[in-house]
Amino acid sequence: MKLHRSIIFSFVIIFFFSCNQKENLKNASAVSISNAKLPIVEPPNWWIGMENNNVQLLIHHPNISEYKPEINYNGVSIKKTTPTSKSNNYLFIDLEISKTTKAGKFDIILKKENTDDFIHTYELKSREKSAKDYKGFDSSDAIYLITPDRFTNADESNDINKNLKETTIDRTDGYQRHGGDLQGIINGVDYISDLGFTTIWPTPVLTNDMPKGSYHGYAITDYYQVDPRFGTMDDYKNLADKLRQKGMKLIMDQVANHCGLEHWWMKDLPFDDWVNNQKNYEDNIDNWTYKTNIGSNHRRTTNQDTYAAKVDRKGNNEGWFVAGMPDLNQRNPFMATYIIQNSIWWIETLGLGGIRQDTYPYPDKQFMSNWAGAIMNEYPNFSIVGEEWSYNPLLVGYWQTGANNKDGYESNLKSTMDFPMQKSIIEGINEEETWGTGLVKIYEGLANDFHYATPKDIMVFLDNHDEGRMFTALNEDATKSKMALGYMLMLPRIPQIYYGTEILMDDTANHGDHGLIRTDFPGGWKGDKTNAFTRKGLSKDQKEMQSFVKRVLNYRKNSKAIQEGKTIHFAPFMGTYFLFRVKDDETVVHIINKNDKPISIDLKRYAEVDLRGKTLKNIITGEDFVWGDDFNFTEKGSIILTTKK
Repeated sequence: MKLHRSIIFSFVIIFFFSCNQKENLKNASAVSISNAKLPIVEPPNWWIGMENNNVQLLIHHPNISEYKPEINYNGVSIKKTTPTSKSNNYLFIDLEISKTTKAGKFDIILKKENTDDFIHTYELKSREKSAKDYKGFDSSDAIYLITPDRFTNADESNDINKNLKETTIDRTDGYQRHGGDLQGIINGVDYISDLGFTTIWPTPVLTNDMPKGSYHGYAITDYYQVDPRFGTMDDYKNLADKLRQKGMKLIMDQVANHCGLEHWWMKDLPFDDWVNNQKNYEDNIDNWTYKTNIGSNHRRTTNQDTYAAKVDRKGNNEGWFVAGMPDLNQRNPFMATYIIQNSIWWIETLGLGGIRQDTYPYPDKQFMSNWAGAIMNEYPNFSIVGEEWSYNPLLVGYWQTGANNKDGYESNLKSTMDFPMQKSIIEGINEEETWGTGLVKIYEGLANDFHYATPKDIMVFLDNHDEGRMFTALNEDATKSKMALGYMLMLPRIPQIYYGTEILMDDTANHGDHGLIRTDFPGGWKGDKTNAFTRKGLSKDQKEMQSFVKRVLNYRKNSKAIQEGKTIHFAPFMGTYFLFRVKDDETVVHIINKNDKPISIDLKRYAEVDLRGKTLKNIITGEDFVWGDDFNFTEKGSIILTTKK
C-alpha cells in the first residue's frame, strides 16, 4: 500500500511538473516550443487608449519570416505582415488596436507547415494617466544635467558586468567607466531638489555594449534595455517615481541619429538601407575602419542653405557621426516607425517630463518633423529639446516650432539649445569693455530674441557634457561665475546647469577635454575626501557658489516675473548692465557690475521701469534697498533685487 501511494504521488508530481512547464512555455516572453532561443520582440508591450491605435512589432529570430502570425484577442487585428528583403530573420507585424480593446495579455501564434508553432505572449497595458497629463518642462523649470557614470556610485555590485565587452573600472582614466549609477542619482535627488532644481536630465542610460568608451551612453546597442552597469529598469522607474514624489520631472536623453556599432541588428541587417552607407560598411565589415570616407561632414547648415550642393547635404544627413556609430536611415519607413514607437514607449513606461534629442540636425530633417509631430500629437503638453550645436541664432531658431522659415519647414519641436547665448555670456563677462566687446555681446545676444518663435521655450546653459566647464571658461573667477550664472537664471529661457557647476568644478588642466568635463562629483564615491553633498572639504568660493545657486533657484521657482514676465534690458553703461523681469506687482532686477573701483550710477536712466521710492530686497543677502536717484557700487559682481515681499 505504501509503495502504491508513492507511485501515485510520483505520477501526480510528474503530471503537475509537465503541465506547469507547458504553462511556463506558453506564458514566457517569446518562447518557442521547438527552439529554446528567445526571439526579440520590440516594442516589448504597448498600451490601450492611445491617440494612434496602431503599433508595429519587430520580431527577430532565425527564419521567422517564413511563419504566419495569428492573433485571437478582442479588438486586436493584424493589418499587415512584412518579411524583410535582406534577412529571413525578421518579421514586421502591423497591429490595429481598437478603441474598445481592454488591457490584457494575448498570444501571438506564429505558424509554419510541418513545424511547431512559436507562441509569444504580448501585453497591452492600461495607461497610468491621460495624454494631456504628461506635462513637459518649461520656463518655470530649472534643469540639472548629469553624466550618470560620474555622479555617484551607490551600487558597487553593478560596476563590472562580465557579459558585456568593456569590463574595467578606472577612475584615473577620464574615458573609462567610473561606476556611477541610477541609484546614485536617486540618492542625490534630495540634494538636487534642495538646491532648487525641478528637473533632472541624465545623459543616456541605455545599454552601450561597446568595447571601449561606453560610459557616455551615446552609442546605444539596445534601445529597450537599461545598461546593467547603471542598474535595472526598476531603478530607472524608481528614479522617475521619486522625482514625481518631489514634484520634479525626468528628461530622457534619446538618440535618433545613430546607434552603437555593436547593436545586435548590425550583425544581421533587415534591409539594404537600414543604416546609411550600409554597403560600404558591409564590404568592410571584417576590417572596419573610418578610412572608408563615410563620416559626417558636420555641415549642419546644409539643412537650411538654399545653395547647398546635394553631396554636402547627404554628407551631413547620411554620414556616420563617428566610426563606431552607424547612421540610422530614417527614410526607411520601418526604421522611422521603430524610432517613433521607441520614444513613445519610454514616455509611457517612465512617465517622462521631456525628451532631449541628441545631434538634432544630423538625421533626415523631414523625419525629425514627423517624429516630434507624432509625440506632440500623442502628448500635446509635452516638451522636446533638440541639440543644435551652432552659435548662429538663425540656425537655432530654424528648428523651433512656429518659426517663419523661408522653405516652409515646420519642426514640431518646442525647444532648442541656446549655444549662441552661452557664447555671448562667456565672452561678455570675460572681455574688456569697449564699444563692440564686453557686456554689449550679452546685450546684443539677447536682442536676437526677435528671431525666435518663443524665446522662453529655449534651453539656455553655460556648460554641459560637451562644452568646457563654466568656471574654467571664466578664468576660475568665482565673481565672474556668479555674474554669468545669475544673469542666465534671469533670462526668458529654460535654464540648464551641469552637475558640479554649483561647486565650481573645472576642466582647467585641459580645457574642453571630455574626460575632465565629466569629472567625478566629489562625495559620490566611498573614500572621497571632499563631499559636495555635505559640503565637507569645499573651499570658501565653492560653498558660496553652492549657496548662491540655492538662493537664486529657490526664488526663481516661485517667481512669475522670471518664469513668464516681460523682459526689459538697457544698453550697457559704464561697465554695468541692467536687466528687468516684470509680472504684475513683481519686478526682478539683475545687475552686472564689472568695475573694480567704486562707481555711482544714475537710476533716473531706468525710470520707465517705475521703481522710484520702492523697497527691493537683495535675493542673496536679504538686505533691503530703496530705489532712489543713484546706485553706489562698491565692488564688481552680480546683484539680484526683487520687489516681492
